[in-house]
Amino acid sequence: MPFKNIYIALLLVIGFSAKASMILLPMDETSQQNHLKAYGITYWALDKSYKANWLLNYRGGSFLLPDAEQIRRECQIRGVSFEVLSDSEANSILDEISSPSQNMENVVLEKAPKIAVYTPPGKQPWDDAVTMVLTYAEIPFTAIYDEEVLGDGLLLFDWLHLHHEDFSGQYGKFFGAYRNAPWYIEQKKQAEALAAKLGYAKVSQEKLAVANKIRNFVVAGGFMFAMCSATDSFDIALSAEGVDICEPMFDGDASDPNYQSKIDYNNSFAFKDYVLERNPIVYEFSDIDTTNGRTVLPDVDYFTLMEYSAKWDPIPSMLCQNHTQLVKGFMGQTTAFKADRIKSNVLIMGENKQNGEARYIHGTKGKGMFTFYGGHDPEDYQHRVGDAPTVLDLHPNSPGYRLILNNVLFPAARKKKLKT
Repeated sequence: MPFKNIYIALLLVIGFSAKASMILLPMDETSQQNHLKAYGITYWALDKSYKANWLLNYRGGSFLLPDAEQIRRECQIRGVSFEVLSDSEANSILDEISSPSQNMENVVLEKAPKIAVYTPPGKQPWDDAVTMVLTYAEIPFTAIYDEEVLGDGLLLFDWLHLHHEDFSGQYGKFFGAYRNAPWYIEQKKQAEALAAKLGYAKVSQEKLAVANKIRNFVVAGGFMFAMCSATDSFDIALSAEGVDICEPMFDGDASDPNYQSKIDYNNSFAFKDYVLERNPIVYEFSDIDTTNGRTVLPDVDYFTLMEYSAKWDPIPSMLCQNHTQLVKGFMGQTTAFKADRIKSNVLIMGENKQNGEARYIHGTKGKGMFTFYGGHDPEDYQHRVGDAPTVLDLHPNSPGYRLILNNVLFPAARKKKLKT
């Protein structure tokens, strides 16, 4: 081939690469046809050793990826909207984001976090919103339960989700409505058998041991995310260590007299000054939750996400990325948290101020972090036992589910440890 032709071909290759060097996954309201699967694409790219950029507050928290045929094809297969940017277009966006006048930030995502979901064996995937959305977004996870946790299995993971769970040993406080239901009787029997197998006399003692292992995971630098009853029951279990708060129908003997006075709020992650619900018939753990006293009508049940400085407060900014600041509310055994029951060092990231409740909170514990999200399923307003599963194909742009996936990707932005 003549030198002139080689030179022209080389220019064409260079010119093509300059015009198409990056892929943008827009996350604003109008441009992205599947917000949830866009997180899955970003996770997939990280898992394939591509670098990714999370553009905080730019078009709803968009993702910037290298322009690779493999990534384009994966976007097309999964139905994720993407835009191909030239090198100069990508640099122009990054310049805009870096401007001190813009409340935006470019966060480099380095490595796909290893994800564990704490969930009992045999649970259906649709029983838990996080399991559902991870599966829908095609983000891989490992299901673990008490044996793995007590066997130090958490050391293998960066991020842990707590399934709708009761760590207090009271079987979800379902006794009042479901004590004669076959599924309740069977689950109680299984829980008692597992506790005995692991060397504990009571389920409450075994669940406390699990909660302590999870606490240690966070203190050592892990990321923990919990929804619904796994939020307040986790804190209650930690604060009631050494105190019997279970009535006879739960553990076979009486609770400690005046156990409320023995609660140690210093042991809890997020909550303070709460009063436990002693009546076993009442479907509630304590006065942390707002469910029973709520007067909000379903049609106007929304909560507002807080706005943070992306450059100075990148952590809450990441966790609140969305294409709207107004998120539809949804209920659960623990729907929301009373604002006056939240410790002062815990950040309220989403709230219904009119109702005096927090829906979405975040804090640090030791070297790690935790996020608590009230409610059971962001697209099933009042989830009940036995309800049909949510079909996420009908909600590919769900703001409520986006908050879950923000937490999933969050550990990928963790800074590398300096070598000493």
